[in-house]
Amino acid sequence: MTLYACLHLAEFPAQALLRLQPTLRAQPVAVMEGRAPLEALCSLNRPARRLGAALGMTRLEAESIPGLKLLARNPQIESAAHNVLFEAAARFSPRIENLGTTTSSTLMLDITGTERLFGPPDALAQRLSKALTTLGFRASIAISASFHTARILAAATRGITLIPTGQEAPTLAQLPLAALNLPADDAQTFANWGIHTLGELAALPQDELIARLGQRALLWHQLALGTAPHSFQPVEPAFQLQEFFEFETPVADLDSLLFLGARMIDSLVARASARAFSLARLILHMELEKGAVCRRVIAPAIPSIDRKFLLKLLQLQLAANPPSAAVQRITLRAEAGQSSKVQLGLFAPQTPEPSRLDVTLARLKAIAGEDRVGSPVLEDTHRPGSFHLAPFAVSATPQKPSNASSRRTHLALRRMRPPIPVRVTVQAEKPTAFRDRQHTYAISAAYGPWKTSGAWWAAEGWDLAEWDVLAQATSGESLACLLVEDRQTRAWHLEAFYD
Repeated sequence: MTLYACLHLAEFPAQALLRLQPTLRAQPVAVMEGRAPLEALCSLNRPARRLGAALGMTRLEAESIPGLKLLARNPQIESAAHNVLFEAAARFSPRIENLGTTTSSTLMLDITGTERLFGPPDALAQRLSKALTTLGFRASIAISASFHTARILAAATRGITLIPTGQEAPTLAQLPLAALNLPADDAQTFANWGIHTLGELAALPQDELIARLGQRALLWHQLALGTAPHSFQPVEPAFQLQEFFEFETPVADLDSLLFLGARMIDSLVARASARAFSLARLILHMELEKGAVCRRVIAPAIPSIDRKFLLKLLQLQLAANPPSAAVQRITLRAEAGQSSKVQLGLFAPQTPEPSRLDVTLARLKAIAGEDRVGSPVLEDTHRPGSFHLAPFAVSATPQKPSNASSRRTHLALRRMRPPIPVRVTVQAEKPTAFRDRQHTYAISAAYGPWKTSGAWWAAEGWDLAEWDVLAQATSGESLACLLVEDRQTRAWHLEAFYD
């Protein structure tokens, strides 16, 4: 036996705007649509309705209500909220049909055969309602074996409604005829006949009703009886972890941005966790005043679903690189990844937790700069000491401990960063002495030169000559070092010491 669950979110434009602003949910809020001066109220919450606000009011009429907060309708925010709603519903059924209108969102779930996963229909409805409430939505839920009965009751009632099989017509009987959304002329015809409820419509003779109003009346009669057929048309949008929000006025306060960022991260983590994913990367796109754009990327060493950890990385990123102007719109997109555990060897040293490592690196980058923190990587070039910094990464493959018996003693080369400039005395094209800022050294042995050059076609080209020398100071101190001559500038440097 087929079974359907209908989720109906009334006043969806208002719910979408308030989803990421929990502090406004208890306040009277109305949503305006259209261009000035023809703006009209298209959606509102319950506190606003209690103050006397009504759909269709002009801005002037709405502003005359004290305490009513007016917001502008935003299709992008509604689209993002609809994706969140769809993903939440997909946890309970893979077959979902979208029946939304311009001011409401309605999803029909085929829950046939889900009892073994979520229990009886009433238990599924409770879990579904709790999931939507956690995401900031307020929905009416109706469950029935009839597709259209569940749809009509979800839109006409509040809370959770369960319709036993065979009781569709008695359950629908007390609903007003307006629940069918009939054309105005036909609704007036029924009013003239004294038909005001679905029960009264269901009691009419079907043949005579069709003879007077045509074949369309057959569908209305079947809807009132709860027997109207339907061909289920499931949809499956692409999975995308993204949140969007647009401020009424540009915001420059970092705390306000972090407050909204925390709500966005919570939503992204919940959506990724529902599919057994973690967040491998966060991409923050901010549209600033006067058309400027600011982009920040947060890439933890290991994919994570730790809300506090991800929010801390976002805070450190914004503190180190704040936007240059007030923020008008925010888009936070996440890339999904698989979380993994690093298996250490029995004798391998304990490594720090990836979350602590990421926070430490973020703080170091804020102090030293983005391009000054990382892991050194040798470049594929003959230029001595050429390297670049790559982001730190935690390898999932543990390194094998080295064999102590294979260790050999090597001569260590301790490079100076930066190299020490020296003055060198050359005789017969060979260095014989050099002087730094404090001492003079006599060279007793010099081995070289070892010449290297490259990139002669570019500004960063080099032409070097290296000498390994043994020298002794006037004080009797001896040292072994590496002297390098830059043949382009004729400058000498003390590049390294041999230990």
